[in-house]
Amino acid sequence: MSGKIFVDACKGKETPYTPVWMMRQAGRYLPEYMAVRAKAGNFLNLCHDPKKACEVTLQPVDIVGVDAAILFSDILVIPDEMGMDLSFVKGEGPKFSDPIKTQEDLDRLIGGKEAARKLTYVYETIELIKKELDQDKALIGFTGAPWTLATYMIEGQGTKTYNICKKMMYTNPRLLHNILAKVTEVVKIYMEKQIEAGIDVVQIFDSWASAIEPSKYNEFSWSYMVEIANYLKSRHPEVPIIMFPKGVSAFVEQGLVYGNFDVFGVDWGTPMAMAKEKLGDRYVLQGNMEPCRLYDKKATTSCVEAIHKTMEGKRHIFNLGHGILPDVPVENAKHFVSECQRVSAK
Repeated sequence: MSGKIFVDACKGKETPYTPVWMMRQAGRYLPEYMAVRAKAGNFLNLCHDPKKACEVTLQPVDIVGVDAAILFSDILVIPDEMGMDLSFVKGEGPKFSDPIKTQEDLDRLIGGKEAARKLTYVYETIELIKKELDQDKALIGFTGAPWTLATYMIEGQGTKTYNICKKMMYTNPRLLHNILAKVTEVVKIYMEKQIEAGIDVVQIFDSWASAIEPSKYNEFSWSYMVEIANYLKSRHPEVPIIMFPKGVSAFVEQGLVYGNFDVFGVDWGTPMAMAKEKLGDRYVLQGNMEPCRLYDKKATTSCVEAIHKTMEGKRHIFNLGHGILPDVPVENAKHFVSECQRVSAK
């Protein structure tokens, strides 16, 4: 046993209870986080400051009682360090002033080891966290999936329609694949450097997976995520890998999930029973409470009990089916964690 309940659970080992953490657990619902962010001046400054990023990474472990910390950073530091011009506009979110439209736009970006080496502040943050994190708590590192990163790089900002990148998918698939391939090479090295700095588990987020029709999902997203997982497993087989594609219930139902990873993150729109039937014999499952249930303690408890009944306390990690929302009361987040530990205690 590793001594870390979360790592053991990722490997499918027996644990005294089902561990729990929450996506976006270091964030705006915590007053302590907002205080640190205010001192940083803006979001990117916070990501670039190892001491402050370490502080907000540890907050939910100390305050809410989760079983793992997840590195505080942002998925878009990757294209930022590849040479794109990133800013966070208040009320509008992240924006790139120079979205990729042509092969020439892509060619001007740096890639591979050169880009990954520029993310030193992330590796320094990990080293600081490892010094302060309790020995029985795991540290999760993460990256955005190449498709999710590419949507921002092509659209220039968040989008509800994805029409620019999907137009490229159907009219110029070669350019889209070139973008995805270049991003994938950076992500491989970036995640390996996170592991070398001390993280215990990797999670790959495909937040915008649902933007792709199921018949195209493997070609333009999943296959690149699997390539990253294969690379990491070939070099660090002891490190568990979590895949989290949001909104791919049809992909799961059709039995199309494959790859050399350990944990599949189930979003709230995918029935846990179906995920267990299709994937539970191959992967540990993580999830999948609807985040809005956190607004009501009774709704939280009933969902936690239902998920536990489905999973029977085996090959499972409690989590939300996406990130915690900014206006959730801290007490409700604590209630979720304590209920997960209560119902699953052996």
